[in-house]
Amino acid sequence: MKVKKVIGSIVVALLITAAMGYTVFALMAFSSVEQQVKCRDLEIQIEAKLPLFTEDELHLMLRDEGLHPIGLSVRDLSTERIERFLGAHPYVKKVRCFHDPNGKVLLELSLRTPHFLVMGNENFYVDDESRYLPAKPGVMAYVPVVTGRVTKSMLQNDLYELVDYIARHDFWNAQIQQIHVRDDQKIELVPRVGEALILLGTTRDYRVKLDRLFRLYHQAFNVMGWNSYRLLDLQFENQIVAIKNEGAAASRPRS
Repeated sequence: MKVKKVIGSIVVALLITAAMGYTVFALMAFSSVEQQVKCRDLEIQIEAKLPLFTEDELHLMLRDEGLHPIGLSVRDLSTERIERFLGAHPYVKKVRCFHDPNGKVLLELSLRTPHFLVMGNENFYVDDESRYLPAKPGVMAYVPVVTGRVTKSMLQNDLYELVDYIARHDFWNAQIQQIHVRDDQKIELVPRVGEALILLGTTRDYRVKLDRLFRLYHQAFNVMGWNSYRLLDLQFENQIVAIKNEGAAASRPRS
């Protein structure tokens, strides 16, 4: 019995040794094959509401940075460096890069979405996470535009809340195309439909003011027409001062 146990132990040990040897051999063989496989294809997938990047631009960016994978061996390819490089770009929200054993590289990008555009001393987009995105020539998002004497520091206060409210509101986002900050810091709203300039004044109680105007739009303007007035002044409590196009005396509709 003891001899059988010894022989059994020897057999088990030999099997384990053989398995370990095969594993080492397989790893070495795979490493050798991997070193010879070169990247022949780069597939790019972009998730975005606005094309801030094109595939051609991404190819060029990777080439300029010396990170384009085409032609590199899989072993020399650094998908982590590609992720770090693209992940640092202000337009990029998420990035993932990986390859398969055959040398095909897949690059997945999720881009940030401009929430509104600021055009003043600086031109830039602001996304829905309050991040600043550089404006890109030739690309225009269908979002509210903030103009006039506006800076990034002003967007840290109620002005951001106002523009964010307009951008998220179905009616006002469709109706207001421009938020203008005058030299006296009062705010004007320029509609997409109609000729009446909207004088909001300060951002104080802006929701109350816009709710009052919203009711006027639906209760009165659908009857009177959108072009009857050239100015709608929301600065007064519980009323809207409406100045007619032909220069007639101002009327004061009450809500």
